Amino acid sequence: MLLRDIYEAGHYAFTKGPLTWEDSIRECCKPLEIDGTVPSDYADDIIECIHKFGPYIVIVPHVAMPHSTARIGQGGKTAIGFMHCDTPVSFAEGDEEKQVKTFFTLSAVDQDAHLKNMQNLVAVLMNEEVLERLKNIKSPEELLEIDALLSE
Repeated sequence: MLLRDIYEAGHYAFTKGPLTWEDSIRECCKPLEIDGTVPSDYADDIIECIHKFGPYIVIVPHVAMPHSTARIGQGGKTAIGFMHCDTPVSFAEGDEEKQVKTFFTLSAVDQDAHLKNMQNLVAVLMNEEVLERLKNIKSPEELLEIDALLSE
């Protein structure tokens, strides 16, 4: 259901790269910015946090979950966005597991919604077949095909 929701909301992007990690954060936030889910400077909040705390957003090898709690409760909407980059984005030179192609950007109206988003995403990412398919995804329609795997 999560991937279908992303598809139906139009909260997805596909890019070839190469991108710096900062540019990848800006790109993965764009689908959420377009409809006002997040403010136009949300990416700056995330980038600032990564500079401060390191690549905390890389939650499993090759998958990042960009998010910031700096604006929770200050407007915006609860949603998850998706971006796939053909060329891996390096969040830590020399660390193969921090070379990211799959991004899930989180936005939430409050702390409870933020935690629920994280729980929903983790449930998706626990499926090895889904992770493998996401690594090589080429089109938005494949989000629907992959989502169907979660219903089986």
